[in-house]
Amino acid sequence: MTPNRLTGRDLAGALIVVLVWGINFVVMKFALRDFTAFQLGAARYAFAALPLVFFIRPPKVPWRWVVTYGLLQGVGQFGILFIALQVGMTSALASVLVQTQVFFTALFGFVFLHERASRPLQLGLLLAALGLSCFALNYVNPAAGAGSATTLLGFVLTLCSATMWAMSSIVARRMQSISRDYSPVAFVVWSSTVAILPFVALSWCFDPEAARSHWLQARASSWLAASYLGWGATVIGYSLWTGLLKRHPANRVAPFGLGVPIVGLSAGMLILGEVITPWQWAGITLLIAALVCVMFGGRLFKSPGNT
Repeated sequence: MTPNRLTGRDLAGALIVVLVWGINFVVMKFALRDFTAFQLGAARYAFAALPLVFFIRPPKVPWRWVVTYGLLQGVGQFGILFIALQVGMTSALASVLVQTQVFFTALFGFVFLHERASRPLQLGLLLAALGLSCFALNYVNPAAGAGSATTLLGFVLTLCSATMWAMSSIVARRMQSISRDYSPVAFVVWSSTVAILPFVALSWCFDPEAARSHWLQARASSWLAASYLGWGATVIGYSLWTGLLKRHPANRVAPFGLGVPIVGLSAGMLILGEVITPWQWAGITLLIAALVCVMFGGRLFKSPGNT
């Protein structure tokens, strides 16, 4: 049976997701002017959960999946990413580096789900490894005065964030194999509630007393940024993306994801004036080539006899 073609509405939804998720990284930088990483995490997921949690029923899945996903995707992925953006990572590079979750997901899928790596994925992993080596070389021999906004710690933490994203993807796969009849929107909203209290506890334990006592005095623009991260990037973004995946094959939807790092790079450089070093450009090129290989390589490696 021929899959349904993408309609104009589908294309508009995909474009919205690419823009919302691409600009997402610049918005994080704005929000972190007034919030600590843990405060921003609590605010993001409070906005994502409220007020929808009062109108949407819990998803029809075991609660252990909701809690595990909320901790990995919320506290793990974004908690670490917010810290990375504070200690030394630009929004432009973060938008590219977090895409390595595709390759970490493949590695975890091989270890935990016994999934075999296709030839395009193997080549993509090699290109991604070379790309990460270029990023690492930037800190061994950095260009004078360039890329000073990034640090080795920020680079490592961003990769850790991508690893947490990959682990949450594995949890989502396992959950889908057990509970197929569930609402993705309900799952996003209710898993967001899981992350709020851990972020509040982390802020209370590790944030400076001055930050704990003055975070409610943040500028309106920072609160607007936090609401964008919660309602826009989390609820709207994931809901539109999930809807596309439910209506169309993943190989038709996934290529739109390549637009996210492109928008993220452009937004970081144009809005925040972020600088990319030659080594970082080399790494970006190799990582995007790796993603293209994974998404479109199946056509190249397809045997002539297959239809």
